[in-house]
Amino acid sequence: MTETGNPVIGVFDSGLGGLTVVRELRRQIPSSSIIYLGDTARVPYGTKSESTIRRFAVEDTEFLLRRGVDLLVIACHTVSSVASDYLKALHPELKILSVLEPSVEAAVSVTKDRKIGIIGTTATVRSGKHRSEILKHGDFDVVEKPCPLFVPLVEEGLIDGTIPELVAKMYLEGLKGRIDTLVLACTHYPLLKPIIRRVMGENVALVDPSEEVAKKVAQLLPTPGDKKGQLQVYLTDIPPGYLGLIERFLGEPPDSIVKVSVFE
Repeated sequence: MTETGNPVIGVFDSGLGGLTVVRELRRQIPSSSIIYLGDTARVPYGTKSESTIRRFAVEDTEFLLRRGVDLLVIACHTVSSVASDYLKALHPELKILSVLEPSVEAAVSVTKDRKIGIIGTTATVRSGKHRSEILKHGDFDVVEKPCPLFVPLVEEGLIDGTIPELVAKMYLEGLKGRIDTLVLACTHYPLLKPIIRRVMGENVALVDPSEEVAKKVAQLLPTPGDKKGQLQVYLTDIPPGYLGLIERFLGEPPDSIVKVSVFE
């Protein structure tokens, strides 16, 4: 808790994509203070083995716990798919939310024809976690597609234009006509929503997990008051060009950006 009694939300991701979750948290719960950890020195997680992903997730969680967070948001879909249950078992005393469950709940409530698409990193899709969670809600036709080039496109600032549109068509054309709902199962992907929308068409509902997890956090941690909470950003590496990228994800400059080791 802060001195004013407002909760501190910890958010972590393998890179900067989780800042789209932070942006929604700032919009929906402006008085909460947020500590964000981006493990930019070890990004991407989506190409790593499951044992390595779990180890990184534990180290990220412990870093945020040492800074006194009251609730933890796993903003990384890869960690959400591979290691969220593992983290919850390790820390039963901590409220832990992942981006997976809220996006699944939104998808099953939005779909009209029970045909849902999932796009994400290779590890997220390989885990099959979204499919299994969706099928817990009933009989759905689930189509999964890894889109590994989307993350580097966003990291390079290529969120519009010919190149990202060609990549989106390469990945998504095969989904057209097969689904009526598409889950953007990576926190980088919301920045590509205009292109994804153009490729998929207006008849396909897009589920943005950043919006959905922020709604869940708002239900758990209603915070009164109009004063905006602080936002501290910790990164394990700050390569050239990252400051501009941070503001692109956030829509605002954070109160502080500090380079750290997760072992500090």
